[in-house]
Amino acid sequence: MADKLRVGVVGVGHLGQHHARNYYNNPRCELVYVCDANINQAKTIAKAYGAKATTDFTELIGQVDAVSIATPTVSHYEIASKFLDNKIHCLVEKPICTTVVDAAKLTAQARRNGLVLQVGHIEHFNLAVQKFKEILTTPRFIECHRQGPFDPRVRDVGVVLDLMIHDIDIILRIVNSPIRSIEAVGVAILTEKEDIANARLRFENGCIANVTVSRVTPKPLRKLRVFQDDAYISLDYRNQTMEVFRRRNRTDVVKPGEPKYFIESKKVRVKREEPLKLELDHFLTCIEKQILDPQTTGEQAMVALDVVIRITEIIRSTTVPFPVMSPPIIDNDKD
Repeated sequence: MADKLRVGVVGVGHLGQHHARNYYNNPRCELVYVCDANINQAKTIAKAYGAKATTDFTELIGQVDAVSIATPTVSHYEIASKFLDNKIHCLVEKPICTTVVDAAKLTAQARRNGLVLQVGHIEHFNLAVQKFKEILTTPRFIECHRQGPFDPRVRDVGVVLDLMIHDIDIILRIVNSPIRSIEAVGVAILTEKEDIANARLRFENGCIANVTVSRVTPKPLRKLRVFQDDAYISLDYRNQTMEVFRRRNRTDVVKPGEPKYFIESKKVRVKREEPLKLELDHFLTCIEKQILDPQTTGEQAMVALDVVIRITEIIRSTTVPFPVMSPPIIDNDKD
Protein backbone atom coordinates (compact mmCIF):
# COMPACT_ATOMS: atom_id res chain seq x y z
CA MET A 1 0.00 0.00 0.00
CA ALA A 2 1.25 3.47 -0.87
CA ASP A 3 1.99 6.12 1.74
CA LYS A 4 -1.44 7.59 1.14
CA LEU A 5 -4.56 5.48 0.91
CA ARG A 6 -6.00 5.52 -2.58
CA VAL A 7 -9.73 6.12 -2.39
CA GLY A 8 -12.68 6.31 -4.74
CA VAL A 9 -16.33 7.31 -4.55
CA VAL A 10 -19.11 5.45 -6.33
CA GLY A 11 -22.13 7.69 -6.70
CA VAL A 12 -21.22 11.38 -6.68
CA GLY A 13 -24.67 12.92 -6.60
CA HIS A 14 -26.05 15.05 -3.77
CA LEU A 15 -24.28 13.15 -0.98
CA GLY A 16 -21.44 11.39 -2.78
CA GLN A 17 -19.94 14.64 -4.04
CA HIS A 18 -19.33 15.62 -0.40
CA HIS A 19 -17.51 12.34 0.16
CA ALA A 20 -15.29 13.28 -2.79
CA ARG A 21 -14.72 16.79 -1.42
CA ASN A 22 -13.73 15.53 2.01
CA TYR A 23 -11.39 12.88 0.65
CA TYR A 24 -9.76 15.48 -1.61
CA ASN A 25 -9.18 17.77 1.38
CA ASN A 26 -7.86 15.00 3.63
CA PRO A 27 -4.03 14.81 3.54
CA ARG A 28 -4.10 11.15 4.60
CA CYS A 29 -5.55 9.91 1.32
CA GLU A 30 -5.62 10.52 -2.41
CA LEU A 31 -8.90 10.65 -4.31
CA VAL A 32 -8.09 8.81 -7.53
CA TYR A 33 -11.47 7.84 -9.00
CA VAL A 34 -15.12 8.88 -8.98
CA CYS A 35 -17.92 6.90 -10.57
CA ASP A 36 -21.49 7.85 -11.42
CA ALA A 37 -24.17 6.62 -13.81
CA ASN A 38 -24.33 10.21 -15.07
CA ILE A 39 -21.02 10.67 -16.87
CA ASN A 40 -21.35 14.45 -16.93
CA GLN A 41 -21.74 14.53 -13.15
CA ALA A 42 -18.79 12.17 -12.76
CA LYS A 43 -16.61 14.36 -15.00
CA THR A 44 -17.64 17.52 -13.15
CA ILE A 45 -16.69 16.13 -9.75
CA ALA A 46 -13.53 14.47 -11.13
CA LYS A 47 -12.36 17.77 -12.62
CA ALA A 48 -13.04 19.65 -9.40
CA TYR A 49 -10.97 17.24 -7.31
CA GLY A 50 -8.30 15.99 -9.69
CA ALA A 51 -9.63 12.43 -10.09
CA LYS A 52 -10.52 10.12 -12.96
CA ALA A 53 -14.16 9.69 -13.98
CA THR A 54 -16.07 6.60 -15.04
CA THR A 55 -19.57 5.13 -15.20
CA ASP A 56 -18.33 1.59 -14.49
CA PHE A 57 -17.49 0.98 -10.83
CA THR A 58 -15.45 -2.12 -11.67
CA GLU A 59 -12.79 0.18 -13.20
CA LEU A 60 -11.86 1.18 -9.64
CA ILE A 61 -10.77 -2.37 -8.80
CA GLY A 62 -6.99 -2.49 -8.61
CA GLN A 63 -6.84 1.32 -8.54
CA VAL A 64 -8.12 2.02 -5.01
CA ASP A 65 -7.58 0.70 -1.48
CA ALA A 66 -10.92 1.95 -0.16
CA VAL A 67 -14.19 3.23 -1.51
CA SER A 68 -17.30 5.12 -0.44
CA ILE A 69 -20.55 3.82 -1.91
CA ALA A 70 -23.25 6.50 -2.11
CA THR A 71 -25.52 5.01 -4.75
CA PRO A 72 -29.23 4.13 -4.42
CA THR A 73 -29.79 1.50 -1.71
CA VAL A 74 -30.91 -1.17 -4.17
CA SER A 75 -27.40 -1.26 -5.65
CA HIS A 76 -25.41 -1.34 -2.38
CA TYR A 77 -25.10 -5.11 -2.12
CA GLU A 78 -23.91 -5.71 -5.68
CA ILE A 79 -21.32 -2.93 -5.58
CA ALA A 80 -20.00 -3.51 -2.05
CA SER A 81 -19.79 -7.26 -2.54
CA LYS A 82 -17.66 -6.81 -5.66
CA PHE A 83 -15.24 -4.50 -3.86
CA LEU A 84 -15.00 -6.72 -0.78
CA ASP A 85 -14.26 -9.69 -3.05
CA ASN A 86 -11.33 -7.70 -4.38
CA LYS A 87 -9.89 -6.77 -0.96
CA ILE A 88 -11.13 -3.17 -1.01
CA HIS A 89 -12.37 -1.56 2.21
CA CYS A 90 -15.91 -0.15 1.99
CA LEU A 91 -17.89 2.65 3.53
CA VAL A 92 -21.50 2.06 2.52
CA GLU A 93 -24.06 4.80 3.00
CA LYS A 94 -27.15 3.93 5.03
CA PRO A 95 -29.23 1.84 4.75
CA ILE A 96 -26.54 -0.81 4.31
CA CYS A 97 -28.82 -2.88 2.02
CA THR A 98 -32.48 -3.38 1.23
CA THR A 99 -32.66 -6.76 3.03
CA VAL A 100 -31.22 -8.16 6.25
CA VAL A 101 -30.00 -11.23 4.37
CA ASP A 102 -27.86 -9.10 2.03
CA ALA A 103 -26.57 -7.06 4.98
CA ALA A 104 -25.54 -10.28 6.76
CA LYS A 105 -23.74 -11.49 3.64
CA LEU A 106 -21.77 -8.25 3.31
CA THR A 107 -20.85 -8.28 6.99
CA ALA A 108 -19.63 -11.88 6.81
CA GLN A 109 -17.74 -11.16 3.61
CA ALA A 110 -15.88 -8.24 5.19
CA ARG A 111 -15.01 -10.29 8.28
CA ARG A 112 -13.83 -13.21 6.17
CA ASN A 113 -11.52 -10.98 4.13
CA GLY A 114 -10.26 -8.93 7.09
CA LEU A 115 -11.66 -5.70 5.67
CA VAL A 116 -13.25 -2.61 7.16
CA LEU A 117 -16.97 -2.33 6.44
CA GLN A 118 -18.29 0.92 7.84
CA VAL A 119 -21.89 2.08 7.37
CA GLY A 120 -22.83 5.73 6.96
CA HIS A 121 -24.92 6.28 10.09
CA ILE A 122 -23.50 9.77 10.26
CA GLU A 123 -25.22 10.98 13.44
CA HIS A 124 -22.71 9.03 15.53
CA PHE A 125 -20.10 11.50 14.29
CA ASN A 126 -22.17 14.52 15.25
CA LEU A 127 -20.23 16.01 18.17
CA ALA A 128 -23.48 16.94 19.89
CA VAL A 129 -24.47 13.26 19.89
CA GLN A 130 -21.11 12.27 21.32
CA LYS A 131 -21.53 14.85 24.11
CA PHE A 132 -25.09 13.64 24.65
CA LYS A 133 -23.88 10.08 25.24
CA GLU A 134 -21.65 11.33 28.08
CA ILE A 135 -24.68 12.74 29.95
CA LEU A 136 -27.01 9.82 29.26
CA THR A 137 -27.80 7.36 32.06
CA THR A 138 -30.98 5.25 31.77
CA PRO A 139 -33.52 6.57 29.24
CA ARG A 140 -37.17 6.22 30.27
CA PHE A 141 -38.89 7.99 27.37
CA ILE A 142 -37.45 9.08 24.03
CA GLU A 143 -39.04 11.35 21.46
CA CYS A 144 -37.59 11.99 18.00
CA HIS A 145 -38.66 14.30 15.19
CA ARG A 146 -36.88 14.24 11.85
CA GLN A 147 -38.57 16.09 9.03
CA GLY A 148 -37.86 18.19 5.98
CA PRO A 149 -39.03 19.10 2.47
CA PHE A 150 -39.55 16.54 -0.27
CA ASP A 151 -36.46 15.49 -2.20
CA PRO A 152 -37.37 14.00 -5.61
CA ARG A 153 -33.99 12.21 -5.75
CA VAL A 154 -34.99 9.73 -3.05
CA ARG A 155 -37.48 7.39 -4.70
CA ASP A 156 -36.13 3.90 -4.06
CA VAL A 157 -37.13 3.72 -0.38
CA GLY A 158 -39.84 5.08 1.89
CA VAL A 159 -39.27 7.64 4.63
CA VAL A 160 -38.69 4.91 7.25
CA LEU A 161 -35.64 3.53 5.43
CA ASP A 162 -34.64 7.00 4.25
CA LEU A 163 -34.84 8.99 7.50
CA MET A 164 -36.19 7.02 10.46
CA ILE A 165 -33.30 4.58 10.33
CA HIS A 166 -30.99 7.35 11.67
CA ASP A 167 -33.02 7.67 14.87
CA ILE A 168 -33.72 3.95 15.23
CA ASP A 169 -29.98 3.25 15.09
CA ILE A 170 -29.28 5.84 17.81
CA ILE A 171 -32.18 4.63 19.99
CA LEU A 172 -31.18 0.96 19.81
CA ARG A 173 -27.70 1.80 21.03
CA ILE A 174 -28.64 4.14 23.88
CA VAL A 175 -31.47 1.96 25.23
CA ASN A 176 -29.53 -1.31 24.88
CA SER A 177 -32.55 -3.52 25.60
CA PRO A 178 -34.59 -5.92 23.44
CA ILE A 179 -37.71 -4.52 21.78
CA ARG A 180 -40.94 -5.88 23.26
CA SER A 181 -43.42 -4.41 20.77
CA ILE A 182 -43.75 -2.00 17.85
CA GLU A 183 -46.71 0.09 16.72
CA ALA A 184 -46.45 2.07 13.49
CA VAL A 185 -48.48 4.05 11.00
CA GLY A 186 -47.54 5.84 7.79
CA VAL A 187 -49.05 7.75 4.91
CA ALA A 188 -47.99 7.94 1.25
CA ILE A 189 -48.44 11.48 -0.04
CA LEU A 190 -46.14 12.26 -2.96
CA THR A 191 -44.73 8.78 -3.68
CA GLU A 192 -45.98 5.22 -3.67
CA LYS A 193 -44.18 4.59 -0.38
CA GLU A 194 -44.76 6.17 3.03
CA ASP A 195 -43.70 9.84 3.17
CA ILE A 196 -44.81 10.46 6.76
CA ALA A 197 -44.50 7.84 9.48
CA ASN A 198 -44.65 7.34 13.21
CA ALA A 199 -43.40 4.39 15.22
CA ARG A 200 -43.70 3.63 18.92
CA LEU A 201 -41.20 1.14 20.32
CA ARG A 202 -41.57 -0.48 23.75
CA PHE A 203 -38.45 -2.06 25.22
CA GLU A 204 -38.09 -4.88 27.73
CA ASN A 205 -36.53 -2.50 30.28
CA GLY A 206 -39.64 -0.28 30.21
CA CYS A 207 -38.31 2.47 27.99
CA ILE A 208 -40.65 3.83 25.30
CA ALA A 209 -39.47 5.58 22.14
CA ASN A 210 -41.77 7.62 19.92
CA VAL A 211 -40.32 8.44 16.48
CA THR A 212 -41.89 10.71 13.87
CA VAL A 213 -40.44 11.33 10.41
CA SER A 214 -41.60 13.28 7.39
CA ARG A 215 -40.11 14.16 4.02
CA VAL A 216 -42.97 16.47 3.01
CA THR A 217 -42.57 19.14 5.69
CA PRO A 218 -41.45 22.64 4.59
CA LYS A 219 -39.11 23.41 7.50
CA PRO A 220 -36.27 21.01 8.43
CA LEU A 221 -36.29 19.69 11.99
CA ARG A 222 -34.05 17.07 13.57
CA LYS A 223 -34.48 16.76 17.31
CA LEU A 224 -34.02 14.09 19.94
CA ARG A 225 -35.46 14.42 23.44
CA VAL A 226 -34.70 11.96 26.23
CA PHE A 227 -36.26 11.78 29.67
CA GLN A 228 -34.29 9.93 32.33
CA ASP A 229 -34.46 9.77 36.13
CA ASP A 230 -32.22 12.75 36.76
CA ALA A 231 -32.66 14.90 33.66
CA TYR A 232 -34.45 15.83 30.47
CA ILE A 233 -32.06 16.27 27.54
CA SER A 234 -32.94 18.07 24.31
CA LEU A 235 -30.61 17.56 21.35
CA ASP A 236 -30.76 19.41 18.04
CA TYR A 237 -28.89 17.32 15.45
CA ARG A 238 -29.07 19.96 12.75
CA ASN A 239 -27.70 22.88 14.77
CA GLN A 240 -25.44 20.67 16.91
CA THR A 241 -26.80 22.15 20.13
CA MET A 242 -27.94 20.58 23.39
CA GLU A 243 -29.79 21.69 26.51
CA VAL A 244 -30.10 19.78 29.77
CA PHE A 245 -32.87 20.29 32.31
CA ARG A 246 -32.39 18.98 35.87
CA ARG A 247 -34.47 19.05 39.04
CA ARG A 248 -32.79 20.96 41.89
CA ASN A 249 -33.69 21.46 45.54
CA ARG A 250 -34.78 24.96 46.47
CA THR A 251 -32.57 26.69 49.03
CA ASP A 252 -35.01 29.48 49.91
CA VAL A 253 -37.95 29.29 52.30
CA VAL A 254 -40.67 27.16 50.75
CA LYS A 255 -44.19 28.35 51.48
CA PRO A 256 -46.99 25.83 52.03
CA GLY A 257 -48.30 24.51 48.74
CA GLU A 258 -45.21 25.51 46.76
CA PRO A 259 -42.95 22.92 45.12
CA LYS A 260 -39.73 22.01 46.93
CA TYR A 261 -37.83 21.88 43.68
CA PHE A 262 -37.04 24.00 40.65
CA ILE A 263 -35.90 23.14 37.13
CA GLU A 264 -32.39 24.23 36.18
CA SER A 265 -31.61 24.48 32.48
CA LYS A 266 -28.13 24.50 31.04
CA LYS A 267 -26.98 24.82 27.46
CA VAL A 268 -24.07 22.50 26.77
CA ARG A 269 -21.26 23.86 24.65
CA VAL A 270 -20.53 21.69 21.63
CA LYS A 271 -17.72 22.21 19.15
CA ARG A 272 -19.19 22.32 15.65
CA GLU A 273 -17.52 20.27 12.96
CA GLU A 274 -18.77 18.58 9.80
CA PRO A 275 -19.90 15.06 10.81
CA LEU A 276 -19.08 13.64 7.36
CA LYS A 277 -15.50 14.83 7.65
CA LEU A 278 -15.17 13.07 11.01
CA GLU A 279 -16.87 9.95 9.67
CA LEU A 280 -14.50 9.61 6.70
CA ASP A 281 -11.48 10.36 8.85
CA HIS A 282 -12.57 7.56 11.20
CA PHE A 283 -12.89 5.22 8.21
CA LEU A 284 -9.32 6.00 7.15
CA THR A 285 -8.07 5.47 10.71
CA CYS A 286 -9.74 2.06 10.93
CA ILE A 287 -8.07 1.02 7.66
CA GLU A 288 -4.63 2.26 8.68
CA LYS A 289 -4.81 0.64 12.14
CA GLN A 290 -6.64 -2.48 10.93
CA ILE A 291 -9.60 -1.82 13.23
CA LEU A 292 -12.35 -4.06 11.91
CA ASP A 293 -14.99 -2.68 14.29
CA PRO A 294 -15.60 0.96 13.36
CA GLN A 295 -18.11 3.06 15.27
CA THR A 296 -20.82 1.97 12.83
CA THR A 297 -20.31 -1.70 11.99
CA GLY A 298 -22.16 -3.85 9.50
CA GLU A 299 -23.68 -5.84 12.38
CA GLN A 300 -25.08 -2.70 14.04
CA ALA A 301 -26.42 -1.44 10.72
CA MET A 302 -28.03 -4.84 10.13
CA VAL A 303 -29.91 -4.67 13.44
CA ALA A 304 -31.19 -1.17 12.68
CA LEU A 305 -32.20 -2.32 9.19
CA ASP A 306 -34.12 -5.27 10.64
CA VAL A 307 -36.13 -2.95 12.90
CA VAL A 308 -37.01 -0.42 10.19
CA ILE A 309 -38.02 -3.20 7.81
CA ARG A 310 -40.37 -4.51 10.50
CA ILE A 311 -41.76 -1.00 10.96
CA THR A 312 -42.26 -0.69 7.20
CA GLU A 313 -44.06 -4.05 7.08
CA ILE A 314 -46.39 -2.98 9.91
CA ILE A 315 -47.18 0.26 8.08
CA ARG A 316 -47.86 -1.44 4.77
CA SER A 317 -50.00 -4.19 6.30
CA THR A 318 -52.28 -1.66 7.95
CA THR A 319 -54.81 -0.63 5.35
CA VAL A 320 -56.72 1.58 7.79
CA PRO A 321 -54.65 3.36 10.47
CA PHE A 322 -57.34 3.11 13.13
CA PRO A 323 -60.42 0.85 13.49
CA VAL A 324 -63.45 2.25 11.72
CA MET A 325 -66.17 2.29 14.36
CA SER A 326 -69.80 1.96 13.37
CA PRO A 327 -72.14 4.56 14.91
CA PRO A 328 -74.16 3.26 17.85
CA ILE A 329 -77.68 2.00 17.07
CA ILE A 330 -80.23 4.08 18.91
CA ASP A 331 -83.68 2.60 19.46
CA ASN A 332 -86.01 5.55 19.79
CA ASP A 333 -88.89 3.28 20.76
CA LYS A 334 -87.32 2.57 24.13
CA ASP A 335 -87.53 4.87 27.09
